[in-house]
Amino acid sequence: MANYLAPGVYVEEVSSGSRPIEGVGTAVAGFVGFAEKGPLSQPTLITNWTQFTRTFGGFIEGVYLAHSVYAFFLNGGGSAYILRLAGGTGENTAPPLGEAAIPAAAGGDGRPAFAVRALAPGAGDELTVSVADAGEAADGNFRLDVLRNGKVEESFDNVTVKRGPNNVAAVVAKQSKLITLEHTRGETLSAPRKDTTTALAIREPAPGPVLASAYVGDPIERTGIGGFEAIDEITMVLAPDLMSAHQRGQIDGDGVKAVQLAMIAHCELMSDRVAILDPPPGLNSQQMRDWRSDVAGYDSKYAALYWPWVQTLDPATGNIITVPPSGQMAGIWGRSDETRGVHKAPANEVVRGVVGLQTSISRAEQELLNPLGVNCIRAFPGQGIRVWGARTLSSDPEWRYINVRRLFNYVEESILQGTNWVVFEPNDEYLWTAVRRVVGSFLQRIWRSGALAGRSAAEAYYVKCDDENNPPESRDAGHLFIEIGIAPVKPAEFVVFQISQMPQGAALEE
Repeated sequence: MANYLAPGVYVEEVSSGSRPIEGVGTAVAGFVGFAEKGPLSQPTLITNWTQFTRTFGGFIEGVYLAHSVYAFFLNGGGSAYILRLAGGTGENTAPPLGEAAIPAAAGGDGRPAFAVRALAPGAGDELTVSVADAGEAADGNFRLDVLRNGKVEESFDNVTVKRGPNNVAAVVAKQSKLITLEHTRGETLSAPRKDTTTALAIREPAPGPVLASAYVGDPIERTGIGGFEAIDEITMVLAPDLMSAHQRGQIDGDGVKAVQLAMIAHCELMSDRVAILDPPPGLNSQQMRDWRSDVAGYDSKYAALYWPWVQTLDPATGNIITVPPSGQMAGIWGRSDETRGVHKAPANEVVRGVVGLQTSISRAEQELLNPLGVNCIRAFPGQGIRVWGARTLSSDPEWRYINVRRLFNYVEESILQGTNWVVFEPNDEYLWTAVRRVVGSFLQRIWRSGALAGRSAAEAYYVKCDDENNPPESRDAGHLFIEIGIAPVKPAEFVVFQISQMPQGAALEE
């Protein structure tokens, strides 16, 4: 307390004790897949399609990450973290071997100079090689610099293409941790012209099998899906290129299951996000039912599955292609959150940018799949192609619907981030009252938005924090318990109109 020594009027600012809880974001996607360039195993925030192309490149034939991100933004998605995996893009991202020659415009004669190969998969788009005069004057000698994103990482001075201890290929092979030099089309290495500096193309290693461990990653090393553990903002996780790797034979069926189980385990561990899974392509309704029952027998309230694959126009070629639906679904989740709120089931929404479905579905076929948690995408005459399911993969009726799971994620994360000020405060009645007031005000706003069921606030939620659930022995241990109950709204999944005949003039008794 301040000391008042001189008579007068004093003005002080004091805290009202009210610290309102702000709602967290609900529609931030985490994509895992392949791209033609960009940082490897490093989650990168992207907020629009232009930013994605500038960072990770454009569309690649047979690869679905770019198409899924494009569909995400097209369908209303807001922001996403992109985690690029090494390999998986075949020859689409690597310049042909032997084209790394000193251009004539830069003083070269156009002959093959260095066939440069990156040692690490996926590093080629980050590396360039610069050739300049040697620091020491020697006929035919030069300096070779290896740059990563414009910054010199390695430098080999006074090297030559002639035999001997300074041979550039031998020096690089012995000392470099980033590149190796190779002969081009059977020719010997050619010496570059002096007084020239040019960036030479880097060829990436030929892609090998994409292991399930590359997707799973390591949380400590911040690789794979494990790299998402450090990012609290992510609320949905998807791996569209899991199926592209499977189609190319780079990962088998057991690997697909292992990766999807890892995605689910990650979401369950974090408890604030949901995995959006893709099935294999080309399945009919019976095959889809068998795959869901016999192979993908997942049971989790933190995962959702959509079928079938969708047909869309490839912006790069103008052709119709078939892609997994997870990118479109993630965008629809974001659009529904923005227009209606996280409590609204992200279903009965038009799928933008889709011209057809790989498999047409009837109501009878969906009756076999809906109880298994397969959310179908259907085409309705005059209404377009719509999402026609809103279930998780959980067998627990309490967590049957996606919107219920995501509403709880939103409430839990918002309260978690908005009540840090409570820690180490005096654990007494004043603190209990403050906590009840702050949490109650937050839940009041949620109820008024239509996210909670009940005609009154008392029917929609309660907050209990008093001496009954905080006895002296609990306070002595440093514990403060706040019990919260909410009544989430459930979607009207089955709408039944009961129509009967009635006598003329009769009225239904109220």
